[in-house]
Amino acid sequence: MNLDNFIIVAYFVIVFAIAWYHSRGERTARDYFLAGHQVGWFAIGASLFATNISSEHFIGLAGSGASTGFAVGCYEWSASFCLFILGWLFVPHYLQSKVYTMPEFLEQRFSPACRWYLTIVSLFAYVFTKISVSLFAGGILIREVFGWDYMTSALLLVVATGIYTVAGGLAAVIYTDLFQAVLLVAGAIILTLIGLDQVGGFEGLRAALPPDYFHMIRPASDPTYPWIGTTLGALILGIWYWCTDQVIVQKTLAAKNVQAARQGAFFCASLKILPVFILVLPGLIAKALWPTEVTGDNAYPLMVLRLLPPGVMGLMVAALLAALMSSLSSVFNSCSTLITMDIYKKLRPNAPDAQLVRIGRYATGAVVVLSVLWIPFIRYLNNEIYQYLQSVQAYVGAPITATFLVGILWKGATARAAFTTLVVGGVLGAGRFLLDILHNAFKWDLGALNAVVEFSFLNYSVVVFFLCVGMMYFISKFGERPDFTRMTGLVLDPAHTLAARRIDIAWTVLTLGTITALWWHFA
Repeated sequence: MNLDNFIIVAYFVIVFAIAWYHSRGERTARDYFLAGHQVGWFAIGASLFATNISSEHFIGLAGSGASTGFAVGCYEWSASFCLFILGWLFVPHYLQSKVYTMPEFLEQRFSPACRWYLTIVSLFAYVFTKISVSLFAGGILIREVFGWDYMTSALLLVVATGIYTVAGGLAAVIYTDLFQAVLLVAGAIILTLIGLDQVGGFEGLRAALPPDYFHMIRPASDPTYPWIGTTLGALILGIWYWCTDQVIVQKTLAAKNVQAARQGAFFCASLKILPVFILVLPGLIAKALWPTEVTGDNAYPLMVLRLLPPGVMGLMVAALLAALMSSLSSVFNSCSTLITMDIYKKLRPNAPDAQLVRIGRYATGAVVVLSVLWIPFIRYLNNEIYQYLQSVQAYVGAPITATFLVGILWKGATARAAFTTLVVGGVLGAGRFLLDILHNAFKWDLGALNAVVEFSFLNYSVVVFFLCVGMMYFISKFGERPDFTRMTGLVLDPAHTLAARRIDIAWTVLTLGTITALWWHFA
């Protein structure tokens, strides 16, 4: 067995060993779905980072870097701001409410109708976008870098990920993520350093590429990265993803206390500085090294194939597998939690813990089977549809962000306003997505509606967000009176919410100051 194969085998052995260890002794629903509230800040932060960095990041960030430069990095640095909002504003309310899921929190704050809406939308989005995008991007990497058959490799990865997720629950997901985060960061750093050496450092890179490749802030007229969209729009979408999405927030719910959850979010915010330099930058390097061969999505595979020596290749394979499997395991676990706690337990409120754990494992298995059945169709996706799937979050995120933010910041927000906002905002998002498909995929002339499609989706999300905030305000102000009895611990209380130690304040100031300085440097 050569060194590369040994590293890959060792990777799987370690992952399954961690999962087996954390599969022992699972007894209660809180143990299985929330890791018994025993997780520390370091593991939470690393797990959040590993969950977020999936195979589509290696493909998409490097590809965008090769095509347009550093501008795509705005999403990564905006995420750090959102993670501090998660830690300072959202985490105290989530932990005080003792919820398992984000739909459950919406029910406590507003109504059962809001819970059902968010549960259904989340499950649909996870299966048909998150899992699809991860497997599609993972398939590109596997095919281009390793020459493995797409169907076979995707099937093995889905099944392997499903096994340890079913066995160990959230604890297995978090602690395998911790190991996988170290691998994917190490592999990406090594490849970036080798690439920089080949291109002659930053000076050689700047000499080989147009100056605008190094600009993070683009004009308002830029069709892909207008500055309004990449600042305010990315922040709105980031709050939805980092602060209200079950896949992400469930990790913080496993914390041993508010302090651990908050510092886990802060740790991930610090780690989010890295992707611009270890995932976007390789795209620029690939473009500089092979300007006529790099088409976008092939940027990262070319770097891996042409620059890595034996042995290091095995580490990179393990890093890419870690990126895919860590994201898949988190989605599988979150789907299981939503199905069990927001559907099954809602219909059978007296179900014992042992039964809930069993249903959770069955639900994970069902999602794995559905993913396996979906694999043959995913390989027929093309790059355009991949981009459409990525943009779905821009269309579903704005109304959810508005509902959560207004609900936590303002006790006057009502249940009717929340449900109306979610539905109307969802229709606006779905309508824009449908227009995108008709115009861009099927080449239909939509007449006056062409202007809507040509309007940047990031700017569109800003408009929808403010419409939703206005809707929340006016329906609440001129409709039913809010039910103040259900709001204890669910709305902003500055004395409790913002209470923190000096280290939290210092961490926040240092990280956000670093990101602001970097953003200014590349502006």
